[in-house]
Amino acid sequence: MSGSTSTGTVAHTFLSQWTTLGVGGPAESFVQVADVASLVDAVQAADRSGRPLLVLGGGSNLVVADAGFRGTVVRVGVKGMRMEPEAESVVACVGAGEDWCDFVRYCVAEGFSGNECLSGIPGLTGATPVQNVGAYGQEVSETIVAVSAWDRQARALVTLAPAECRFGYRDSVFKRGSRYVVTEVRFRLRRSRLSSPLRYGELSALLGLELGERAPLEETAQAVIGLRQAKGMVLDASDPDCRSAGSFFTNPVLDGAGMSDLLKLAPEVPRFNVKGGTKVPAAWLVERAGFARGYRRGGAAISSKHALALTVRDGGTASDILALAREVRNGVRDRFGVCLEAEPVLVGAHL
Repeated sequence: MSGSTSTGTVAHTFLSQWTTLGVGGPAESFVQVADVASLVDAVQAADRSGRPLLVLGGGSNLVVADAGFRGTVVRVGVKGMRMEPEAESVVACVGAGEDWCDFVRYCVAEGFSGNECLSGIPGLTGATPVQNVGAYGQEVSETIVAVSAWDRQARALVTLAPAECRFGYRDSVFKRGSRYVVTEVRFRLRRSRLSSPLRYGELSALLGLELGERAPLEETAQAVIGLRQAKGMVLDASDPDCRSAGSFFTNPVLDGAGMSDLLKLAPEVPRFNVKGGTKVPAAWLVERAGFARGYRRGGAAISSKHALALTVRDGGTASDILALAREVRNGVRDRFGVCLEAEPVLVGAHL
């Protein structure tokens, strides 16, 4: 890997310009890399120096403290996409720095089915396995066949099979620690102009279909984008509700005892049986705990379109968004006994 170069190193770059929330103080050192060799060199340099390391993608799922990050930030710009055809499918090998929305649009246009319900999600492709990104009945773990990464512990490039990725609900081995830095993700997609079977009631109703039916691929993608736009979940510089990190809290999955306790307090709560327990909508809990859409605290507010999106208003700071998140979390816990967990990665911050 020696001899490779990064795109550039800059001291004290403010991370607010690299996140969709638009908050966050300076990075002590900021490096942009354009290929795998440069990425590995930058990570190894940080590791040799003993400096803390933050690997940055699209910044759409990140809350950086106002104090910034005392260490090295490496922004991944590894591009490239190639298609490996199979009989009835195709394996898409996508660089970690490729824009996720662009990749999904390409798949829809080419008739590759399997990620159409993930249309409109901001960020880079390399971040999708970290959170096991999902929406409207799909998760990336359903199509991922391998993830290539730099293993900081073994100091080697490795390829992890799905089982090794330990995917869970908005979770993976990549999220649980900093050992791996994703360089490429491989997806197996079905050759079809029809969507995967629909599994989300709101989407199937909009398309006029029953759950389990399939819709034209492009129609499905456009319907998803429409739903996301109505909730302020598609990036739009003219819409203040889009200055967020998407859903701030994950939908809690409760065990039998936890669900029984919740039903005593809220017998009407919507619920869905999932692997590991019963999932309940966090947005429902937030609103029933007294936090209406548009509720504001200082320079932060709940989106006027969706109760799970916490937004930064003009002049707002990371401290404002964290204070609002704590107030909402504590309010839901006090009302329902359920502790919501943050979905974004918190850098130098805590709830």
